[in-house]
Amino acid sequence: MTSQKTLSLALQGGGAHGAFTWGVIDGLLDDGRVKFEAISGTSAGAMNAVAMADGMVRGGVKGAQQRLSEFWHAVSREGGVMTRARSLLEPFLSFWELPGFDPADFAANLRSFTSPYSFNPLNINPLKEVVADLIDFEKVRACRDLRLFIAATNVRTGKIKVFSGAEITEDALLASACLPYLFQAVEIGGEAYWDGGFMGNPPLFPLFDMPQTQDILLVQVNPIERKEVPRTAHAIVERMSEITFNASLLREFRAIDFVNRLMAESRLDPTRYRTNRLHRIDAGHALRRYTAATKLDTSWSFFRELHRAGHLAATEWLKENYDAIGVRGTLDLRAAFM
Repeated sequence: MTSQKTLSLALQGGGAHGAFTWGVIDGLLDDGRVKFEAISGTSAGAMNAVAMADGMVRGGVKGAQQRLSEFWHAVSREGGVMTRARSLLEPFLSFWELPGFDPADFAANLRSFTSPYSFNPLNINPLKEVVADLIDFEKVRACRDLRLFIAATNVRTGKIKVFSGAEITEDALLASACLPYLFQAVEIGGEAYWDGGFMGNPPLFPLFDMPQTQDILLVQVNPIERKEVPRTAHAIVERMSEITFNASLLREFRAIDFVNRLMAESRLDPTRYRTNRLHRIDAGHALRRYTAATKLDTSWSFFRELHRAGHLAATEWLKENYDAIGVRGTLDLRAAFM
């Protein structure tokens, strides 16, 4: 068997679209030619990272794949958690006709005129039950073969917080996925946190100093570009969200490109700086038929469709780029941020 090459993974958040990332991870693990030193994740990306680490400790590659599958089934409508959460929320939301509500329109309406501190005073979060049932955080923190970095946004300071090592807890994971128009801020150590996507989706800088690899594979599920100009209020809000959740990533692209160019010109001390090789698997083609609103589609059939697309994308990416790992980056950074 060909010796394994090492990558760090950077996993974007994107709600249900994170099932594409699940497929990518499955495809990379099925191939067997790459291993992972570290994962930086935000929101759904952080969920994928933690589920993978939990499964890896329990049963290696097969354990990781099993735990990821169990996680995504648990958060699907068919998994039952969303149904139970809806029944708990119904007394506070009785003015909606919940039996037939559309989750995308539901969330859009909520952020328009109400607060989770009003409509969800008990702070019911269906993800909390799934995470508590599936993830053993002591095992995750004990995982020595895979370093995790989970991003959240400090509500008071507006700065990014990256949880790692002993800081990886249930609350840290829920903070990374805390959408402020759906859930109350997560309090950790006297600080309040929202979704990490506002300040790092995902953050790349924690991966710059990994001792085994300079290669970072970004799995991107939020499109940087769209051809259509949004014209409805809903579409405008969706596009604003996409731009906001990619802004910090584009800034990091620019910084990496700047340092890489200075290194290539021998203008920086190589004992203090290094070139980082960026790669990307982009969900843009797979998700081109879907609006940003489908990030709230929790049907198992949708998850499975995105998983298949992600698995195929990983297979194709490895076929085209495996030889470049450890040699050169395959993402044109300047084209991405200019």
